[in-house]
Amino acid sequence: MIIDVQENEQSQRIDQYLASKFPQFSRTRIQSWIDSGNVLLNHQTSLVHAKYKVKAYDHITISVPEPEELNLVAESIPLDIIYEDQDVLVLNKKSGMVVHPAPGHFTETLVHALLAHCGDSLSGIGDVKRPGIVHRLDKDTSGLMVIAKNDLAHQSLSFQFHPENKQAQRVYMALVYGRPQNVYEELIGYIGRHPQNRQKMALVSEGKGKEAITKLYVKKTWNTKNEFSRISLLECHLLTGRTHQIRVHCQSIQCPLLGDQTYSAKNSMIKKYPEFIQKFNRQALHAISLSFIHPTTQKKMSFSTDLPDDMQNIINALENL
Repeated sequence: MIIDVQENEQSQRIDQYLASKFPQFSRTRIQSWIDSGNVLLNHQTSLVHAKYKVKAYDHITISVPEPEELNLVAESIPLDIIYEDQDVLVLNKKSGMVVHPAPGHFTETLVHALLAHCGDSLSGIGDVKRPGIVHRLDKDTSGLMVIAKNDLAHQSLSFQFHPENKQAQRVYMALVYGRPQNVYEELIGYIGRHPQNRQKMALVSEGKGKEAITKLYVKKTWNTKNEFSRISLLECHLLTGRTHQIRVHCQSIQCPLLGDQTYSAKNSMIKKYPEFIQKFNRQALHAISLSFIHPTTQKKMSFSTDLPDDMQNIINALENL
């Protein structure tokens, strides 16, 4: 891939610049290519580092490395498949399933299940540990995901899910402690690694994180004992897709998700609620609808699913208080 920097594009970091030009590739992946010498600046590798700010008329050449050999072993794990054709697969991920291999989870992931279902066709798509994965859900978040089954589909969907393009739409339902101040909230901030706890994300200052935009709609609120022990059902629209975005944004307005072990409510708050609320042990978050443009037909495709039983049971119990 070859690109020449225009006058109105200069002064951007080269990794950010290339990520904006080629949204099918992550910034992290581009940085790895820079480090490994796969990116030439004016025909030289010695000039390139991720923080280099591009200048007008810079000539950049990228040699995309061949996909690494896929050493993951397929595992026959049941999948709740909503739709499938030769390009894409839409599924309803259950809570508790890890999407791709990571420290502590090297087997029984969604990727292992997809390799068993799709066979060798996934081996060259995307990252070696995440073949076919375009976007992900946290382990304990349930709901709809779309999987790319070939390179064309992966490039098209990656472009649609890129935060700057906003062509794919995702809606989540969440059960939270308390109630937002307004029926409708638009939360805008920058999300990056927590400065003290690298396992968490947090709202940070501009330049230290990525812009995150979430629209929240209060669908219903229940008083479990009194007005100081409310539970609300929120409809959450993602305009960007940052790690833990909804969980961080809800915590930021003092409405943490039920059961969220990472961004948990204070014990003093939880003790105000009935026992069935206190015992809910995963973040009450479900990706309920998903829309995107089909990579081949170019037709808009929309999917929706019901709330999972554990969240619906909470709602039923709240209705019967």
